[in-house]
Amino acid sequence: MKKTLMRAALATAALLLAAAGCARQQADGAGADVTVRLLTDATGIDDKSFNAAAWRGILEFYGDTWNNTRLRGRAYDVVTAQTQDMYIPNLRQATDEGYDLIVPTGFTFVDALREVASGNPDQNYLIVDVNEVVLPNVMQTVYAEHEGSYLAGAAAALKAQAGNVQNPRFGFIGGIPGATITKFEVGFIQGVLSILPDAEIVDYYVNSWGEAGLAKTQAKNWYDAGVYAIYSAAGSSGNGTIAQAKEYRAAGRDVWAIGVDSDQHEEGLYNDTESAVLTSMLKKVETSLVYGLNAVKNGTFRGEVITFDLKADGVGYSTSNPALTQDIIVQLEEIKNKIVNGEILVAATYGEAKKLPGFPQNLKALDNN
Repeated sequence: MKKTLMRAALATAALLLAAAGCARQQADGAGADVTVRLLTDATGIDDKSFNAAAWRGILEFYGDTWNNTRLRGRAYDVVTAQTQDMYIPNLRQATDEGYDLIVPTGFTFVDALREVASGNPDQNYLIVDVNEVVLPNVMQTVYAEHEGSYLAGAAAALKAQAGNVQNPRFGFIGGIPGATITKFEVGFIQGVLSILPDAEIVDYYVNSWGEAGLAKTQAKNWYDAGVYAIYSAAGSSGNGTIAQAKEYRAAGRDVWAIGVDSDQHEEGLYNDTESAVLTSMLKKVETSLVYGLNAVKNGTFRGEVITFDLKADGVGYSTSNPALTQDIIVQLEEIKNKIVNGEILVAATYGEAKKLPGFPQNLKALDNN
């Protein structure tokens, strides 16, 4: 992946605060003169994860809610591509229809966006999870998923430690291998090993964002083999991990799922109060959408790469589950502060991570898409 200039995190944080403030002022429909179309892969905005977070950002900007989309069809909308063959046609259609901002989500759109955007220099595009489409009309936003995932891994390990679990194993289920998903995996593993340096790690890739059944089967096999917690970064495929964890926790098994992108606590509920999702790595994709829409509204939109890290509150972890006890949260906050202050450096690539003592050398992670 090409290296591009990243903007300073402190400046980004200030911009994020300004963007969030502007977005909250949209409650009465102000800003409806800015139009946007969100383009997703086949999992759509009901994936309860990545695409859902992007949609929430649009809703926030316009002062709408998930259940009250007043301005949908007038100021904003979404089109889901059932196959990748539809990426270019969907981008071209949105361009022809004259939206102020067009937002494809995820690195699978890279080639299609590069082709369409290069031929339409006056159209504004924003792509999430990409920093390699270097065009003056494409804003790119990336996240420090490895930092948030480090906290998720530490949370799982601390929970095992607190429960006196003997020789706990930990699993990672990815969607389609590539540099972005690798950041989730290697960050999570570093977090686990920071607490339990001898822990065994296993990984598996579904090679799809929408095959929950495959993830569920793998999760069952792993839980049956003694895996304590599984972290999935696999789009709606990851819902299979949560489903299996729910079944086993309802049956009294001490296993956990770790959510991703959005707070998936409610997805893990197996009774009125208890969830199989210990915590979720929060990747605040909505901030990208709010930032980009405000840039269009304010006339400051330009081709640049924005990085949302822990310091800029772009990633984090959820505390919805009471099973993530206060003493664990205190320790996680200490770790978080050390990452923000640079005392802990989290490797973002498998190549970097493999140089760390004790890091697994035989993972399925890839540093290139």
